[in-house]
Amino acid sequence: MSDKHTSGRRWPAWSSEWTLLIAVVVAVIATTVIDSNHSYLYRPLESLRDIARNTALLGIFALGAAVVIIAGGIDLSLGSMIAFSGMVCATTMLALAPEEMMASKPVGGWVVAAGIGMSMLVGLAVGTLHAWLVTSIRLPPFIATLATLVGLRSLARALCESTTAALTPSKSAQIYVADPFFKMLRDNVWISVAVFAVLAFATWVLLTRTILGRHVHALGGNEDAARLAGIRTENVKWFAYCFAAVTASLAGIFYVANESVAAPVNQGRGHELNAIAAAVVGGCSLAGGVGTVPGTVLGTIFLRVVIDAVSKVIKTGADVYEGLIVGVVVVIAVTFGQFGQRAGSRQLLPGPLGLAAIPVLAIFAGGMVGMTLGTSAGTGTGVVALVLLSGLRTWESRSASAG
Repeated sequence: MSDKHTSGRRWPAWSSEWTLLIAVVVAVIATTVIDSNHSYLYRPLESLRDIARNTALLGIFALGAAVVIIAGGIDLSLGSMIAFSGMVCATTMLALAPEEMMASKPVGGWVVAAGIGMSMLVGLAVGTLHAWLVTSIRLPPFIATLATLVGLRSLARALCESTTAALTPSKSAQIYVADPFFKMLRDNVWISVAVFAVLAFATWVLLTRTILGRHVHALGGNEDAARLAGIRTENVKWFAYCFAAVTASLAGIFYVANESVAAPVNQGRGHELNAIAAAVVGGCSLAGGVGTVPGTVLGTIFLRVVIDAVSKVIKTGADVYEGLIVGVVVVIAVTFGQFGQRAGSRQLLPGPLGLAAIPVLAIFAGGMVGMTLGTSAGTGTGVVALVLLSGLRTWESRSASAG
């Protein structure tokens, strides 16, 4: 009986992961066909490097976002944490080797190690702050991390300006980093991929093979029951938020290396939503208690493949549509997740609101396609969406009446 129960419990996760894998393959094939330059065919290694680099950078802190979500929380500050940790690293190196930093010369291994070490420490400190706000002050995780989302980026800029004003001839809002170690991280994309792979494996082991991992799932599933079972929920929350902040700090090092500059104004801006999106697309439930590392990894790959596909198809100004695409993907993923958990008990377009939503969704779909592929394609898409949604509503109504 336990074997059947176990297999039944695991099937949805594996089903979701296989679906994501198929979706990645479909997205790659569709991009290959639609892209007028056929980059995947003519420049496969270059395309692979770009996707691998972006996937690894996003995936490193998406794993942290996934752990917090599984534990029943949320961390909205990861993008700002990337900017803050990168700035801490750069200012530490500037303080220890100002002449070398200003002359774009090597600063030495111990200076680099000190900068990276300080970044990891501030990640641990911010994670501890989040856990304190959530457990002791009892702020909702959304409010606690929303505050640091805004505050950390401002603090990073203030740190940058005060440090450069004190150690360089003029105050600046960014610090250039030219040490050979960071150039190596930038030029060798497979280093970030290897770090992502090792971190993913370690996170998988932790969540599936340790007592702490079981406590993380139990906390997200039912905090009151976990507390009554003797689990020290405050300690588990501290681990989850510290893990998320430290992974964001680690990603911040790679972002500084990738861009050769620590720039708190724009570095990592909005990336926390991409990390949450990757985790949710990978099967993590925002209600907590549900989620896997393989799903998060595949969700990250899928998200980056879709974003890369947009840049390949649109060519110019593709970044304008990145947020829109991520938002649509998240909504679709969460919608299918909700229906998968409650199969047969919900309708997609019920009642008057469902009827009113049909033209809105059709116009939205047509507008998206029209802005990217042209007016005629957008009009056709809108009409097709209207017909399909109307047919779906009719089918749902008949099924409900028959049931």
